[in-house]
Amino acid sequence: MRTLKHDTVIMGAGLAGLRAAVEVARKNPEADIAIVSKVQLMRAHSVCAEGGSAAVMQSDEGDSYELHAWDTVRGADFLCDQDVVMRFVTAMPEEIRLLDHWGIPWSRRSDGRINQRAFGGHSYNRATFAADKTGFFEMQTLYDTLQKHTNVTRYDECYAHSIIIKDKVFQGITVWDLTTGEFFFIQSKALIIATGGACRMFGFTTYSLSATGDGMAMAYRAGLPLKDMEFVQFHPTGLVPSGILITEAARGEGGYLYNNKGERFMEKYAASKMELAPRDIIARAEMTEIEEGRGFTGRGGMNAIHLDLRHLGADKINERLPLIREVAIKFNFIDPILEPIPIHPAAHYTMGGIHTNIDGATTVEGIWAAGEVGCESLHGANRLGSNSTAECLVWGKITGEKAAEYVAKQKAFPPMPEEAKLKDEEASVFNRFSLNGKESSYVIRAELQKMMDSKVGVFRTGADLEAALQKIKEYKQRLPEVQVKDQGRIYNTDLLYALEADTLLEISQAVIAGALARTESRGAHFRRDFKQRDDVNWSKHTLAYYTPTGPKLEYIPVVMTMWKPVERKY
Repeated sequence: MRTLKHDTVIMGAGLAGLRAAVEVARKNPEADIAIVSKVQLMRAHSVCAEGGSAAVMQSDEGDSYELHAWDTVRGADFLCDQDVVMRFVTAMPEEIRLLDHWGIPWSRRSDGRINQRAFGGHSYNRATFAADKTGFFEMQTLYDTLQKHTNVTRYDECYAHSIIIKDKVFQGITVWDLTTGEFFFIQSKALIIATGGACRMFGFTTYSLSATGDGMAMAYRAGLPLKDMEFVQFHPTGLVPSGILITEAARGEGGYLYNNKGERFMEKYAASKMELAPRDIIARAEMTEIEEGRGFTGRGGMNAIHLDLRHLGADKINERLPLIREVAIKFNFIDPILEPIPIHPAAHYTMGGIHTNIDGATTVEGIWAAGEVGCESLHGANRLGSNSTAECLVWGKITGEKAAEYVAKQKAFPPMPEEAKLKDEEASVFNRFSLNGKESSYVIRAELQKMMDSKVGVFRTGADLEAALQKIKEYKQRLPEVQVKDQGRIYNTDLLYALEADTLLEISQAVIAGALARTESRGAHFRRDFKQRDDVNWSKHTLAYYTPTGPKLEYIPVVMTMWKPVERKY
């Protein structure tokens, strides 16, 4: 098996991964950097981010770090670490300015200053945006900036399979090159995991097909704990029936939500914020309206709520929301200038992830995590919109800086794993499934997604979660019998799909186990059988450790430096 060497490996090529790569290259021009991505570099899911990145850019006009921090803490239902939040809000404005210097086409006010729009749960218009294609332009700008550095090697369309750790020290990763079929090992001094989220465990989701939680699962199996996985955000406006994201900016620009009685129903649930309440509150409101018979029937028979932009007028829609208009026309044959858009809450974001400290460092020396895959505990129980792309930028920079410093101190590469270990990893990819299996990974994934939608969604109960855990165990028992018809190694998407099914089952099990244990309602985790937040027993983070029989749960305290929990009203 071929072995390659790179000082720093970055798994994932979304916003966090590219920002980390740029920072490593800036801090240590001599460092040999590798970026390993399952997809072509500019196909990472970050290009789908639409609405904006939150930052305090107008402190002279009334915004402040403390206000952004308070909005984030309250939005998180007091489960985020407040020292992390303060570091985030103070670091973020410089990221906006850096991107500006690097050439991003921020939307501007008439006075030339960078424009900002309203987003749910924020008490000030601080979502910095580039029309409604913010993630795409941020990605393009980082990609362009990366071209200035010659010390970066890209491994596009390469599936990272496992993280090799010995005696709590990182050694490298195993990689399957989908384009050539080669399975090889990258020996490295440092690893930054930036592989994004896992929302493809759900059927109705805003996420790309590639968002299967690979990095989370690799870290989990390697012994790194996952934190707060029970908290999965459901975005209030997923397009019916595809789930494609209709950005929160549509409401930030003044869009209304209506039920079939013609009522702007958010007045009943969050009168002071209306359509700009935090996402968990709006998602529950929409589901309540639908369950009580006040929804619409959308395409494919799916229940829906209407998002109405018509009153904004053609000029504003074309200037601020051109992508949303394009998506509605292309996928639903609806022009939002003339008709309302049918929407439904869709699985959107994993608040939890690989457990890290405030620097993005994991429990293993030489490994960091940044972006959605990691959990330094910025978002707590519910993320505010526009804080996610911002998190990718801030912790991409922080982890890149820390990895660069670490590598500079390491005079030698870690020892190579035993050849037998690497052969076992290769066999676990190519010898795992047979041509004669009786099960289908496509069927198992479809069943998983349907089950997660119905039992681990916006509303949860203990009985549903117990049943969901049993179904996960059943799927895992069926998985070894999966048939993989393609026995080749080059672009074997049949095999890749089966491997991703295994990943999704592991992550789903961690989500469900944490949700079943947490006998309260907090943020995006709402239990019908435990409807109140329980600060006495549950002001703590969940840590899930991998075992062959399922996750082992432990708990650590929440860091509260400024604010104690209070009732969350909007």
